[in-house]
Amino acid sequence: MYQYVIYAFDGNDDAALERRLTARPFHLATAKQLKANNQFITGGAILDAAGKMIGSTMLVQFDSPAAFQAWFDNDPYVTMNVWQKIEVHPFRVAEV
Repeated sequence: MYQYVIYAFDGNDDAALERRLTARPFHLATAKQLKANNQFITGGAILDAAGKMIGSTMLVQFDSPAAFQAWFDNDPYVTMNVWQKIEVHPFRVAEV
């Protein structure tokens, strides 16, 4: 299993929050499907000091790097231009 941590920050333009809120139901539906397929480990919104959503962190797992890329390239936060600064790192959940 290939696991990844994603740190993704929204744009900082005036329409950034509106883009996020428009895409959010679609992104959450995708995350629910990932969870049903045992591909979503955990995730949530990154907040600024005032509690406003400004990005996301996700831990996901896939059978192959190609499967990860296929999901990532089609996630609504990517296709709807919500996430504008993205870091993806290989990750391994600790067995404790």
